[in-house]
Amino acid sequence: MPSRLRDDEPFLEFWRERRVGFLTTPRPDGTPHLVPVGITYEPQTGTARVISSRGSKKVRNLLHAGPGAPVAVSQAEGRRWATLEGTARVREDAESVAYAERLYAERYRTPRVNPERVVIEITVTRTLGWKPR
Repeated sequence: MPSRLRDDEPFLEFWRERRVGFLTTPRPDGTPHLVPVGITYEPQTGTARVISSRGSKKVRNLLHAGPGAPVAVSQAEGRRWATLEGTARVREDAESVAYAERLYAERYRTPRVNPERVVIEITVTRTLGWKPR
């Protein structure tokens, strides 16, 4: 795991608890597009995932930007907060989608059937967040 990724238990537990997060993607004009999403994080691989519909604005932003677009996902509860920064790519293959759906079901609930589903796969390069005392 790269040294810029936190692996302390309170931080990782925060990413396992059920809560809505936010994804920031770059619009074609470079301004940030922020939307609420469900996020899964695998610290052992440094990968975060967001499932979405192929035609959503966030996916269109990333397809326009191309693989390696800079993104961030974040979540907060009271004074606790955490952000994962990295680069994203959109994956459409059935295996990647099914895997992301399984992870989503573990953290949230089984997602509804969506034949237009894709996965935003984020290679995490930096973690930020509160420091427990």
